[in-house]
Amino acid sequence: MTLPALTYSGLGIDVANGTNRLAILLQNIVAVAKFRKSGFLDFKKALVISSMVLGGALLGSIIAVSMPKEILKKTAGFLLLVILFFMIRKRKRLVERGEKKSLFIRIPAFLATGVYGGFIQAGVGFFLIYDLVALEGMDVVQANAYKVFTILVYTAAILPVFILSGKFDLIGGLILSAGNMIGAYLGTRAAVSKGAGWVRWVVIIALASSATLFILGV
Repeated sequence: MTLPALTYSGLGIDVANGTNRLAILLQNIVAVAKFRKSGFLDFKKALVISSMVLGGALLGSIIAVSMPKEILKKTAGFLLLVILFFMIRKRKRLVERGEKKSLFIRIPAFLATGVYGGFIQAGVGFFLIYDLVALEGMDVVQANAYKVFTILVYTAAILPVFILSGKFDLIGGLILSAGNMIGAYLGTRAAVSKGAGWVRWVVIIALASSATLFILGV
């Protein structure tokens, strides 16, 4: 939801797409530290997985900063619809844990996920979880740990691409980062007191609205 929030706060979709990465970087630093402390991360293995994603992420970021703003906005709208599909299907099991596949299968899959993450980021966690569970043979808890590490690594690598291309707003990024921290605190309290079901429907409605506006060019 942060990409539409930045866009409709006054930033162009191209600048919002880059600015969004600062908050993502900061929140994943915290998440990685927590998973590492809990013993879920093997850094050597995490670096190998991240390296398979990194090249695709760099390519995706270059495509993003080179794409005309209006085309990027419509593309983002269609991709938000994809994420909306996963949100609606959330209560159903989307992926079964599989056996670890060969590199000939894993490398193209991780590269493709990297291209998506570097290009738009929104919802990349769904695709990384799929790769890690179905192709790496991890359970969901392990997959979440390696997911946040991978996102941290490639976000740190591609953030300079957006900055050097002028697709980044520092003030907006800092405000978003602060908002994420406050929202996480308030959202956790709301989920505990009221349950998370209502939050899910707020997100679904917001995603559907944003996707429609992006596609229509509003």
